[in-house]
Amino acid sequence: MGTDEDTVPKVVILGGGPCGLYAARVLAKEGLRVTVVEKEDIPGGLATSHNRGGNFYDLGVHMLHEFDQEIFEDIKELMGGERIEVQLDAKIRWAGSFYRYPLQFADMIRGIPPLELAQMVGGLFLAQIREKVSPWDPANAEEALIQLYGNPLYRFFFKDFTERYWGIPPHELSATFIKSKMPRLSAVDVFKKILSKLGVKEKAGRAVESALLEETLHYSRTGAETMPRRIAAEVERIGGRVLLNCSVSELHVENGRVGSVTFACSKTGKIERIDCDYCISTIPVPKLVESARPRPPKEVQDSCDELRYKPIAVYGLLVKKEKAIDGLYIYYRERIFHRVGEPKNAGLTVNPPDHTVLIVETTCEIDDGKWRGDDGVFERIVSDLEAERICRREDIVEKHLLRAATGYPVFALGFEPHLKRVQRYIDGVDNLFSTGRQGGFCYPNMHSAMRMGANAAGRALDLLKQKNRQGTE
Repeated sequence: MGTDEDTVPKVVILGGGPCGLYAARVLAKEGLRVTVVEKEDIPGGLATSHNRGGNFYDLGVHMLHEFDQEIFEDIKELMGGERIEVQLDAKIRWAGSFYRYPLQFADMIRGIPPLELAQMVGGLFLAQIREKVSPWDPANAEEALIQLYGNPLYRFFFKDFTERYWGIPPHELSATFIKSKMPRLSAVDVFKKILSKLGVKEKAGRAVESALLEETLHYSRTGAETMPRRIAAEVERIGGRVLLNCSVSELHVENGRVGSVTFACSKTGKIERIDCDYCISTIPVPKLVESARPRPPKEVQDSCDELRYKPIAVYGLLVKKEKAIDGLYIYYRERIFHRVGEPKNAGLTVNPPDHTVLIVETTCEIDDGKWRGDDGVFERIVSDLEAERICRREDIVEKHLLRAATGYPVFALGFEPHLKRVQRYIDGVDNLFSTGRQGGFCYPNMHSAMRMGANAAGRALDLLKQKNRQGTE
């Protein structure tokens, strides 16, 4: 690229989570002028931690996997001595006992009474046979789950929990969610396991269903905040800008291209408008479309109204105990919270040293009791923590409420055509890319989100090369 600043391509990246930050890293390394616009006061989006009273509280459980080796090696170098390795030790509370997570079929059936178990195994076989003999397309998540597991197992294990977690009955969720997120518990796989215990094993080299039960994760003494902080610092070191406390207000689209972005700084009250040659958005899709000027067609706006996100409320607790749970985190199916993490078990530094930090995760709705942190809700949380023998009421020294309005995309029944209509509009703006969990309306983990950011950066670079070739012809 040229060295004259007026000729260097300018890129604005909306959102400073793992996806946006990694896109910024890729583009800044290529010499482009990159500006990241992030509404929070720290980088990282959902995948970070917040300092409250001298301790760090993660907004959920966020540790780095090694699945994408290129991403991992890059982040490993960036984190340097702040990175620590920790062995995966996740559990699920099921049928009065604790099992390793991901939950295996053999573990699940141990908690089912014999007569019901016989019905469920029969239902599972019937589901497998029906799919082989007469495949069918499920109309919703309920039908998709029944297709995978059979009706008895669906009603026993999935129905109530799915509705409690999402606040939506399974028949009002899209089958797309189940197809893309649910592990398959094939009856064939179950009997392969039984045969293997009898000495009849498959040849080596095939994939193992439970391979992820053993895995090294990567974390830091200050929690999830280290990785986004180090990426942001590197972006700025090589010439980019990471602007915090800044919210996008207008995206100016002219002749099918984004020409500039207007954003407001919540700390200074200033409004800034910057030109750009390319724009990568990782903010929620409805927010992106709402910001476009001129306004998109009404049908696009209406489709945006149909795209929903599930809010989350995380209760960070400082607890006067050396250790509260056995593991990094535990999933619960019958409590007000769905997961409790203890990051100290992954190496988090906690002050005072004889205390620990608990991350208590709940799904909620905007302005309901969990979102507001009502006393009654907290009483239920404490009661459930006591019932699980995690901690006592008198052990809790501090409580901190962390919230995210757009925690998880909701694959509500019929969302697909609305998402396609919105995506067509975005694709029609040839220098605009919407990606990541929020911008792609999908469920990537951290390394996958960073890969999505790298891919969006690659598309921008390809367009730039194409433009340069046309300019020399």
